[in-house]
Amino acid sequence: MSTPYVLLGLLRKFVKGAAVGVAAGITVADRFGSVVRLSGRSMQPTFNPEDTGFPSKDIVVVEKFCLRTFAFNRGDVVAFRSPQDPKEYLVKRLIALQEDWVTVPGTYEILQIPKGHCWVEGDNVDVSLDSKEFGPIPLALMRGRVVHVVWPPERFGPVENKYPTGRVFSGKDGR
Repeated sequence: MSTPYVLLGLLRKFVKGAAVGVAAGITVADRFGSVVRLSGRSMQPTFNPEDTGFPSKDIVVVEKFCLRTFAFNRGDVVAFRSPQDPKEYLVKRLIALQEDWVTVPGTYEILQIPKGHCWVEGDNVDVSLDSKEFGPIPLALMRGRVVHVVWPPERFGPVENKYPTGRVFSGKDGR
């Protein structure tokens, strides 16, 4: 067999293997989870806790099993498409679920979250663009739940589920 045919056979094997690898990677990222780099200050101190002009960029795991049944809980940190720019993804804390009543920070307003929607806020209230600005978001915009910090190594571990007490009222569970 001559050299050009050998090279062509190797190239064909490489392209076939790469195509299978890309398809498997897309399937895993779409169905199970993905690793995402977060930037910005809206979720400080939970993510990027350094208070500098250029915060570090935490790397987190976003699991997507919760999307099958929309099994989200108050206090989860969620990733979703921005309701203002569908090309942009945001990460915020889920504060209230559909049919909950929530007090809007900095106001005397109390809102009921419509069916199929939720209320999200950043942990760093002063700089976060969230439901205080754009209102309840459709659950259809959800892309997963942030479950672990994997970088930097000194902060490796699960993401804490917490939410502000005394601001959310629900007839479903008595809170």
